[in-house]
Amino acid sequence: DRDTDKKRIEELLEENMVLEIAQKQSMNESAHLGWELEQLSKSTDLADSEKSFVFELNECASSRILKLEKDNQSLQNTIQELRDASLTSRESSLKFVELEKENQQLSKKIEKLQNQIEKEKQSNQDLETLSEELIKDKEQLQVVMETLKADKDREIKDLKQENDHL
Repeated sequence: DRDTDKKRIEELLEENMVLEIAQKQSMNESAHLGWELEQLSKSTDLADSEKSFVFELNECASSRILKLEKDNQSLQNTIQELRDASLTSRESSLKFVELEKENQQLSKKIEKLQNQIEKEKQSNQDLETLSEELIKDKEQLQVVMETLKADKDREIKDLKQENDHL
């Protein structure tokens, strides 16, 4: 039973390390996307409302990442407690059943964390897409403004000529 527990704990530790790596990658992606959004906002002089929107999105992603980090730390603590309990425990089947249930719960939590990480990745992709759409909309609005300004200037010139003629 102990060997089985030890193997299961090692498996959970490996899964946890994989989750940590995935989480760090997700955090790096989020940070990079945030940096890109900041660069885009600086280079294109987005309107104040667009800047605050991007800032809010970054804050939201950061808070989600912090929550995932806390959950991950909690899982690490639980795994350590399970390891300590399995080394010191000599009780037979009842302890084993309890540990197995906890291991199943941990597996479910790890699966939930993996799902949350996937959702975060999708959210980051959505943010990037939204940012690109906002930039395209801004460019289109600038073209429309330039066209309207040219039309207005032409109309003013025509009216001045007509006025002079009158």
